Amino acid sequence: MSDRPDVVVVGAGPNGLVAAVTLARAGLDVLVLEAAATPGGGTRSEELTLTGFVHDVCSAVHPLALASPALRDLPLAEHGLAWVQPPAPVAHVLDGASAFGERSLAATAEGLGEGGGRYRRLLAPLVEAEPHLSDALLAPLAPPPLRSVPSLARFGALGLLPAAVLQRVLPGDAAPALVAGLAAHSMLPLGAASTAGYGLLLGVLAHTVGWPVAVGGSQRIADALVALLVACGGRLECDRRVESLDELPAGATVVLDVTPAQLLAMASERLPEGYRRRLRRYRYGPGVHKVDWALDGPIPWADPAVARAGTVHVGGAFAEVAAAEAAVHDGRHPERPFVLLSQPTLFDPSRAPAGRHTAWAYCHVPNGSTVDMTERIERQVERFAPGFRDRILARHVMGPAALQAHDANYVGGDINGGLADLRQFVARPVAGLHPWRTPVDGLFMCSSSTPPGGGVHGMCGWHAAREVLVALGASSGSGTTGGAGGLSPPNAVPTRPRRGSSD
Repeated sequence: MSDRPDVVVVGAGPNGLVAAVTLARAGLDVLVLEAAATPGGGTRSEELTLTGFVHDVCSAVHPLALASPALRDLPLAEHGLAWVQPPAPVAHVLDGASAFGERSLAATAEGLGEGGGRYRRLLAPLVEAEPHLSDALLAPLAPPPLRSVPSLARFGALGLLPAAVLQRVLPGDAAPALVAGLAAHSMLPLGAASTAGYGLLLGVLAHTVGWPVAVGGSQRIADALVALLVACGGRLECDRRVESLDELPAGATVVLDVTPAQLLAMASERLPEGYRRRLRRYRYGPGVHKVDWALDGPIPWADPAVARAGTVHVGGAFAEVAAAEAAVHDGRHPERPFVLLSQPTLFDPSRAPAGRHTAWAYCHVPNGSTVDMTERIERQVERFAPGFRDRILARHVMGPAALQAHDANYVGGDINGGLADLRQFVARPVAGLHPWRTPVDGLFMCSSSTPPGGGVHGMCGWHAAREVLVALGASSGSGTTGGAGGLSPPNAVPTRPRRGSSD
């Protein structure tokens, strides 16, 4: 390893770490600089409430991690990462019987009553198309492999619809409610185009790879990536906040795991005015208000079967969820918010003392909100789990400002790195075929403000790393066909001799 690295990656979130690992595996000298005391970005775990209670500070449930071409072939298990699958990926609690997204599509359909048959017919062709469907969606700007075109066409015809339209073809209450909860992960009003696509994809992943949690906490994902990086010759330095590109080694290629706001602050004078104007037009989405609890026992759901689910959507019927998300979009704070909740210690008891539990929940709020939603969140949980409040030993609350202080990429509490509507699904941070490149030679972006957007999948970092390798001429002769979206597989990166080697 030379004193001046080939590449400096700023930010040790999952995208920054995947970019760094990909480049280090290609033979480049890579240095990662992280502002926080620990790596991980959105995949950090801490004792937020009481000693011995481990909480995932941000991202906690990881279907995209198992679906991601960037992660699934990395030897992360060799570096300590293990997954646990809850019996049911997701439940949506209702005032009557709850709706469940099971691992089995057939079992899900059977449990959805009169809407189950239609749900099964909608999802079956998409489930059968995996993993080619999610591979293509995670590489949205690359020509898709021919084998994925039929499933992509079907997905596009349905996925571009608003979830509010899709639910009209699903009879009963259970199936529409399940779709509402899945689609609301988009953090968009359910009448917005493409919200059906978010719901369909998450449903497909529930029936294929599941919605797992990392044993020991999400920090283990980052720790495994760091261990792999070091094994490949890379370096990580924490407590290294970078506020200007002038602080970085001269001549090194730079990959930034930051959003447009930080890019403008760090590199504004080097960026052309036209590009700066386009970055200023980038839109951030709603924020979240999150509560973590230390509990003296499991959540007492009125429907005991809900305890089988790794993720619980708390929000009632489709109309109630839609009203809550529309309120947030309009800048209001719903009295009955749509709440996303998980109690990971039901499946991973290592996270709390014996007999005790952790749980977390969050709801969507307008970007930058200062309203404390804790009471409204707990009231929603208590509605479907009478006696829940009596189980609380301690709580930890993070509104948008606290989340942004924890991770600067969560601007205004936006955990997706930018509004995830149809336009910004691909035009992230600006429209173009190579959005991971900036107009400045040797300067790249790899955050969730680039395609394919939010989620712990590492694909933003992997795409950026591929752009770096092409720019450095390290990919000549390696071939660029196959794999996700027509790109070569992530584990088949082109290699370049390390500087100073005899090769």
